[in-house]
Amino acid sequence: MSVYINAQITIHDREAYNKYEAGFMEIFNAHAGKLLAVEEAPTVLEGDWACTRTIIAEFADKDSALNWYNSDAYQTLMKHRLAGSTGSIAILNGLPA
Repeated sequence: MSVYINAQITIHDREAYNKYEAGFMEIFNAHAGKLLAVEEAPTVLEGDWACTRTIIAEFADKDSALNWYNSDAYQTLMKHRLAGSTGSIAILNGLPA
């Protein structure tokens, strides 16, 4: 069953975050992830949307998502994201077919 990563990121140091972005797709693609949305200016229908970037990504299953997130390559790259932003990230289970 597909799973989805929802990341709500607030960027406070664009230079550090750019280093993260520069290496992201190579590692992400190596783990067969699929980006579904990357948005910095969403149309907010209700409530407050405090983050500066929202990401939705898809993986074939939870193990694949965790293998990407916990990989040595991503953990090394993630240091740049943590230096340049704060955020909340969750794995959401997809609905059965």
